[in-house]
Amino acid sequence: MKNVLVTGAAGFIGFHLSRRLLDEGRCVIGLDNMNDYYDPSLKEARLAILSRESRFRFYRADLADPPAVEDVFEQEKPEIVVNLAAQAGVRYSITNPRTYVDSNLVGFINVLEGCRHHQVGHLVFASSSSVYGANTKMPFSPHQNVDHPVSLYAATKKANELMAHTYAALYGLPCTGLRFFTVYGPWGRPDMALFLFTRAILADRPIEVFNNGKMKRDFTYIDDIIEGVVRVADRVPVPDAAWNGEEPDPASSFAPYRIWNIGGNNPVLLMEFIEQIEKYLGKTAKKHFLPLQAGDVPVSWADVDDLEAYVGFKPATPVSVGIRKFLDWYRDYYG
Repeated sequence: MKNVLVTGAAGFIGFHLSRRLLDEGRCVIGLDNMNDYYDPSLKEARLAILSRESRFRFYRADLADPPAVEDVFEQEKPEIVVNLAAQAGVRYSITNPRTYVDSNLVGFINVLEGCRHHQVGHLVFASSSSVYGANTKMPFSPHQNVDHPVSLYAATKKANELMAHTYAALYGLPCTGLRFFTVYGPWGRPDMALFLFTRAILADRPIEVFNNGKMKRDFTYIDDIIEGVVRVADRVPVPDAAWNGEEPDPASSFAPYRIWNIGGNNPVLLMEFIEQIEKYLGKTAKKHFLPLQAGDVPVSWADVDDLEAYVGFKPATPVSVGIRKFLDWYRDYYG
């Protein structure tokens, strides 16, 4: 039973990952600052479920606080670290940029230092499909250059990839970055489209449909994300003997470092996504059509061939199934 430190354990993905690891009989150390970016009661409810397990230990701490992070590493000696704590949200980063520096950059260097000084066997960290930025070649491949972000959130995630590579190269710390594509499902974040649309439709309020409904997203169901994370976490990266500095591959390295996409590999038109919500709610949404927002991209689409070859898995949950499972949870949770 490996000790696994999950940062952001009370968050959407962190909660599901922690529960999966506990179900497998592992010991999970959760860390979360429980901030109020969205309703803290949802985080508290997730945490209450995890806390029922004797193999779950929780630290209420901020990653940007070096002594607090060091204390967790010193006390718990994790063998694997999965860093999911971050300030999320593309649009929020436009109005609150410093929050992203504190959480996503300062916090991440504290995690890297903890891993370095306490001989962690593998650091898995959340990156984002947002790093593809201005890229238009589809599907997005981890072998592509991603030097043109269009939001500060994306820039911090790209920075995380560079910081992790540096520690892999300097200290031999095995690091794996996972670029998540539009994650949704039960216990999801209230600031995400599915949650916002559901709440507005049930309240007979109009929903905001950006890019006039022509947006496409590679929606990825939470269970598929977790399956990918667990499989990758158990595969410690090694240096790529075929890596060539004259033609550097961004997805691998001479160091123990890898980057993978985890996405549905099936972009869905936003209007079709909304139709599925309407179908299961039995209500038609009032729609307020808006242009593409600053920082957003019109299409996301994950190339997951490398992931499938590496761990024998790729996401496959249809949007119709995932939306139904979310709405079943939503009705149960909110009555």
